[in-house]
Amino acid sequence: MLKKLIFPIGLLLSCPAFADEILIVDKADNAFMMICTALVLFMSVPGIALFYGGLLRSKNVLSMLSQVLVSFSLIAVLWIVYGYSLAFGEGNWFFGNFEHFLLIGVGITDISGSIFELIWIAFQGSFACITCCLILGAFAERIRFSAVLIFTVLWFTFSYIPMAHMVWGGGILGDEGALDFAGGTVVHINAAVAGLIGAYLIKNRIGYNREPLKPFNLPYVYLGAAILYIGWFGFNAGSSTHADEIAGLAFINTVAATAAAVLAWSVAEWVLRGKPSCLGAVSGVIAGLVGITPAAGFVGVGGAMLIGLICGFAGVWGVSSLKRILKVDDTCDVFGVHGVCGIVGCLLTGIFTSESLGGLGYSEDTNMLSQVGVQLMSIITCVIWTSVVAFIAYKIADLCVGLRVPEEQEREGLDINSHGESAFNS
Repeated sequence: MLKKLIFPIGLLLSCPAFADEILIVDKADNAFMMICTALVLFMSVPGIALFYGGLLRSKNVLSMLSQVLVSFSLIAVLWIVYGYSLAFGEGNWFFGNFEHFLLIGVGITDISGSIFELIWIAFQGSFACITCCLILGAFAERIRFSAVLIFTVLWFTFSYIPMAHMVWGGGILGDEGALDFAGGTVVHINAAVAGLIGAYLIKNRIGYNREPLKPFNLPYVYLGAAILYIGWFGFNAGSSTHADEIAGLAFINTVAATAAAVLAWSVAEWVLRGKPSCLGAVSGVIAGLVGITPAAGFVGVGGAMLIGLICGFAGVWGVSSLKRILKVDDTCDVFGVHGVCGIVGCLLTGIFTSESLGGLGYSEDTNMLSQVGVQLMSIITCVIWTSVVAFIAYKIADLCVGLRVPEEQEREGLDINSHGESAFNS
């Protein structure tokens, strides 16, 4: 019976009209990538919105929810209009082209690897959306809503798109062999540095370091982090683009690294402050997720756990000691967690990819030292590029509408003054 079934399938595979479709289009991969895309979208709305919103004061929570949702929607539209084409079209070392402006020329049966290209476009678009939303936490509670939108358009166009092209779209960093499985440079370092520049330019909140500016709702923060944790499996495992063994490796590595980072952060707080806090454990979740992102599909499970452990301790240093050194009011510690752990994760990717340490191994003519050098070069390139673009984008927004709300509006809260509503009316 088995032979009777195999024989007509063999004939079908040999037929030119069907061979490409059957061999290339994989329904499992398509279903997997649609689920992963939905998970990444779930990370932004509501994940980031609740996580950041809970870290603010109650008079500003709706402003954060609005900034996340509207910025997300803005980038989703721009990604379709020109973002995808510029990021993944054939071009030079830094940009693609406008061949697929408004997705012209992309048909519903066009294929990218084993999945339909429209699904690939949606998946990569979800990365662009969440990256721009990550920045918002750095200067929360004092920026004009219109300034957020102007900055977002400029930064997305001249920082996110070229970084995505340089690393994943055939640009210079990918050609040099930089390893970034799911966005250590493209997403986390890119966004964190832009947020840090914004926090410096917009300056500290009124009362910073003089009065308590405590999170108004830690359960919101916990819920947002939990959503991010679940969504991150789409972020990391989906970067395999196949429902295969690499996706499985990225999946288990995401579990292992995050768990190790939570324990590391909790232990560090216990030792330094006498008590392990819920906020600290939640922050450990983000630290581990960020740290494993560039390495998820390249390192072994043991290496992933060590990356998470190191990033847990690095994150504690980033939000405490480093923040005091920098003397900056990074409201939601975007740089302290995403920047520091993104940098640490990228460097450790170059180490733990080694076969001798349980990783999948380097490409030919590459060793640990040279790979770490390439990783360092990609980090420096990202930091310089996004710093310059962000500075110019903030200045343009400042010239157009002004970056910061007036003092009386900041004291009253952005919910009422920017959006005309309050989260809590009782």
